[in-house]
Amino acid sequence: MKSEPVVQVTNLVKRYGSKTAVDGLDLRVAAGTVTAVLGPNGAGKTTTIETCEGYRRPDAGTVRVLGLDPVTQAEQLRPRIGVMLQSGGVYSGARAEEMLRHMATLHAHPLDVPTLIERLGLESCGRTTYRRLSGGQQQRLALAMAVVGRPELVFLDEPTAGLDPQARRSTWDLVRELRADGVSVVLTTHFMDEAEQLADDVAIVDAGKVVAQGSPETLCKGGAENTLRFTGRPGLDLASLLKALPDGTAAAELTAGAYRISGTVDPQLLATVTSWCAQHGVMPDGISVERHTLEDVFLELTGRELR
Repeated sequence: MKSEPVVQVTNLVKRYGSKTAVDGLDLRVAAGTVTAVLGPNGAGKTTTIETCEGYRRPDAGTVRVLGLDPVTQAEQLRPRIGVMLQSGGVYSGARAEEMLRHMATLHAHPLDVPTLIERLGLESCGRTTYRRLSGGQQQRLALAMAVVGRPELVFLDEPTAGLDPQARRSTWDLVRELRADGVSVVLTTHFMDEAEQLADDVAIVDAGKVVAQGSPETLCKGGAENTLRFTGRPGLDLASLLKALPDGTAAAELTAGAYRISGTVDPQLLATVTSWCAQHGVMPDGISVERHTLEDVFLELTGRELR
């Protein structure tokens, strides 16, 4: 029996004056998973997440987080979730460690603060006021504040923005540990590799709707065609090659002797290409299969880069 989703958004609509930011959006987040919500600027992803967090009231549709309405049942919901905002939420004059300790006192069973400080590399700035922290330090503090209360569900808005590579990897490890402990994670990110590395499920939002949702592997497999590349002597008879390949396959000589085969690239297609080359006295060199990436899928669906 499947467990109930930790987030269930159905036909969500949110307008700002004459502008419709979210237009009939549906989103489901399974318990114990990491779900990445991706979308170009203005797609409606931030409004959707803020509605799930209870910061915005929907104009239409329903939103349930841990089975509760995040607006009318906020008092019951807030102790069970963690929220990492991309900016704000911290008194600018507060010291980093005292702010984190204050957050810990608001929860019944918080994580050990010194351990969390060490884990996120905040030891050197514990007595520094928030306004004097670097952007990366502010991000790490915001993440620590979001998870210190042992939430059942945590929303992370751009958790690694501004972090150096080492801090970024540490953040990834922490997200994986949260999932291993049964915590559900919803994150927004502008880094495709982050979504591919961390997410069990990816929801791509555009024009106020979820236009695709699934695991990174499923989305990449179901997106545009994969590509087989090889080099050989210039001027091969590609019409003859195409007759041996499945319908829907395309072949092109990009530059002299550099060939690209596009289609469903599987072991059978690879065997057919190499067999054809053998029959025609062609020695294919540098054969490679290019995997369709999440970024390819994103660009194909939205027509825009993620920035």
